[in-house]
Amino acid sequence: MLTTALLLASIPAPVVNVPALSQQLLTWQPGEIRCNGQAVAGAAMRRPDIALATTDPQRMRSIAYRFAIDDAGRPHSIMREGDAFIPFGQDIGPALAASRFPAGAERADCTIRYTPQFASLEQAPIADLAAYSIFPAGPKLPRTGWDRLGAVGNCGDRPRPAVLLRAYPDFSKVAATPGARDWSLVIFDTDADGRPVHARVAHGTDNADLDAAAVEAVRGSRFTGGARTGCLYPYWRAAGRLTAPDKPYEGQMRPADARCPAKIDWAIRPNSSYPPAYRQRAIEGWAILSFDAAPWGEVGNVKLLDAQPSADFGQQAIQILRSGRVAPSTQGATGCVETVQFRMPDQDGQSADEE
Repeated sequence: MLTTALLLASIPAPVVNVPALSQQLLTWQPGEIRCNGQAVAGAAMRRPDIALATTDPQRMRSIAYRFAIDDAGRPHSIMREGDAFIPFGQDIGPALAASRFPAGAERADCTIRYTPQFASLEQAPIADLAAYSIFPAGPKLPRTGWDRLGAVGNCGDRPRPAVLLRAYPDFSKVAATPGARDWSLVIFDTDADGRPVHARVAHGTDNADLDAAAVEAVRGSRFTGGARTGCLYPYWRAAGRLTAPDKPYEGQMRPADARCPAKIDWAIRPNSSYPPAYRQRAIEGWAILSFDAAPWGEVGNVKLLDAQPSADFGQQAIQILRSGRVAPSTQGATGCVETVQFRMPDQDGQSADEE
């Protein structure tokens, strides 16, 4: 088990006027959920990360997923339809894996389609601008976005207030949301002595513990610059661990005619690599694969037998297994079965100032 051209100068090129594409916020909107042909209501859907895109919206397509739901309301067996590359879609599968559905009954043959929606920086919701500024999945938020965020008050006027004391929440006392990072953007004023007043949450993910702790931390901070209005500061909490579903015993998947030792002797152990979007959401998973090994140790014929909660873990595991090399042997091996587990280390909450 593994843890972890020729230049034709005489012919001038035609001049083509291509309109410049502007940066826009891209969000993925989940559509109707159906299981066995019946609509499913009451789902608590996690939102895929917002992207800052410079692309032609007409070229973007919706993305469909198939999955099942266990009796606790957790989605599993998640698989995207089609294998074409989808720009800015890397967090859709993880967001679905972190979502929850009404408990009480298992559901199969479930489908959902996510549709891309674009909004200019001048028209995008302020909360979306704030969310992207805290978790920028790409370039930093442009000045247009920051100007809208800081449009209220004079806190952004120069000379800007300097931090004399920055207080932080005790993140160990802030409940984490499994599979989702939480954030609170606090807006506040300062008095003539640089003490924050009128602190309150402007936008956030509705984590009550984090909201209260963020407001208290702002009240404990101190600044230069005298009386100001409309100051902003964000705090965020890392996602809580979402443990992997139970896995079957890999031995029962071993082919009857397998010729492979029970314990693989690795000459070069496979490289461990966690799917980035799932690591960001602290979602754990596993994959069970079969493979053969040549007498000189090369791994081949790698097949995915099962992966949970998403096929994404299986694709990652295939790449991991192929990076290894088995110890040389006289006859090689066939029908080997190996489990790749993806486990998260312990994590703490963070603020905007920390990496």
